[in-house]
Amino acid sequence: MASIDEIREARLAKLKILKEKGIDAYPVTAHQDITCLKAVKDFEALSTSGESYYMVGRILSLRAQGKIIFITFDDGTGRFQALLKSGEPLNEETFKLFEDVFDIGDFVEIKGTLFVTKREEKTILAEDVRMLSKSLSPLPEKWNGLQDVEERFRKRYLDILMNPKLKDVFIKKAKFWDTIREYMLSQDFLEVETPVLENTTGGAEARPFITHHNALDIDVYLRISAGELWQKKLLVAGFPRVFEIGRIFRNEGISNEHLQDYTQLEYYMAYADYEKGMEMTKELYRLIGEKVFGTTKFNIKGFEIDLAQEWEVYDFCKLIEKKFGIDPLNTTEKDVLSALKKHNIEHESDTNIERGVDLLWKNERKNIAGPGFLIGVPISMEPLAKKNRNNPKTVERFQVILAGSEMGKGFSELNDPQDQLERFNNQQAKRDAGDEEAQMADMEYVEALEYAMPPAFGFGLSERLFSFLMDMSVRDTQLFPLMRPKNK
Repeated sequence: MASIDEIREARLAKLKILKEKGIDAYPVTAHQDITCLKAVKDFEALSTSGESYYMVGRILSLRAQGKIIFITFDDGTGRFQALLKSGEPLNEETFKLFEDVFDIGDFVEIKGTLFVTKREEKTILAEDVRMLSKSLSPLPEKWNGLQDVEERFRKRYLDILMNPKLKDVFIKKAKFWDTIREYMLSQDFLEVETPVLENTTGGAEARPFITHHNALDIDVYLRISAGELWQKKLLVAGFPRVFEIGRIFRNEGISNEHLQDYTQLEYYMAYADYEKGMEMTKELYRLIGEKVFGTTKFNIKGFEIDLAQEWEVYDFCKLIEKKFGIDPLNTTEKDVLSALKKHNIEHESDTNIERGVDLLWKNERKNIAGPGFLIGVPISMEPLAKKNRNNPKTVERFQVILAGSEMGKGFSELNDPQDQLERFNNQQAKRDAGDEEAQMADMEYVEALEYAMPPAFGFGLSERLFSFLMDMSVRDTQLFPLMRPKNK
């Protein structure tokens, strides 16, 4: 069996033959009258028209039988079969050229008529063929494809090419975002774009990426939220409903659920609170299930979940107290660290109360199937949400719980500038004490709030929701996950 290098050398020789014959192996234009999808869909009309059509695509299989060659080609809309017959109607010279220089992987243009073979296969009978792009490297073996996970991610284009089911994942993912966008627009939201580079990061607790802005000669951060503070400034500006679907960046660890750069939806709605938000969230998630997946029922990480059922409501403090014997609203750092140690939960030696309680919650969360909403989070853990009207030690925030993970977060937005300033200062104190994920104090945002922001609800979800509904790793549902360079 020839090595990849030997195959490449053979194909370079074929490329040389084309050049010597004055044939451009990479022409600028291609003729295409019908797609593979249309050829299948409208076959009866096209095959009885008596006309010749141009079709294009990549050769995926090639079977030579003397003076006849069958090929299967794919143009991105589907696959179709072509038959090349020497001298009938394809001239012998063109047939011979095809035999000599065309390979699996090449892009080809075929002109011919449609007919059905004796085996009842829909086929185009070639009258002429032309090279559109000569492949120099061989495609992976048809049945096994790319087996190594790292190689699959590095050569995602081949992984998708050889695995139609994977291609369908990304078509479905596009529909996922289309469905969300259509829903937001149907609810009279305005789509906006906010800065990716920021002087201070806001809207989440995460470690940011830092880069340098040469023109201004300053260091700036890549945003960690889809413009939360910017969108709320737009509420101050008088826009009642805004949303953004955009890329965000977090300089954190890689896992089956976490990425460093990914797409997120965030929206903000004036004159609404988190109770209104819960109803909208259920409506949106059920719509995603129905329109993208054709069902509201999912099996995710072993959990059977139905988005159409009544959603549960889980109280944060009650769950923690029941499992660990700690009331998050009345505890000490010593008791939290003791509980972490007792339950063998990994943590840093300098873990503070908020981080420790969050680790306890995450340990309990993995047992909750959902769908449901987590409420009652302590005010110290959410610096941007309004105090709960019934218990000011907590905030009016919910998190969507699905299959043991958080799949979206929303809250009644804090619009009291003095309260916001105090919470920012508390967060800044944590940063100064070494907590790199604590939120930065954004004084320009506080200034905007002093001009008054209406009562509002805000919500965000990321592409992790899509990966969960697919029951796949979030890296598997990204087109091109970030990889170390090969030489590192």
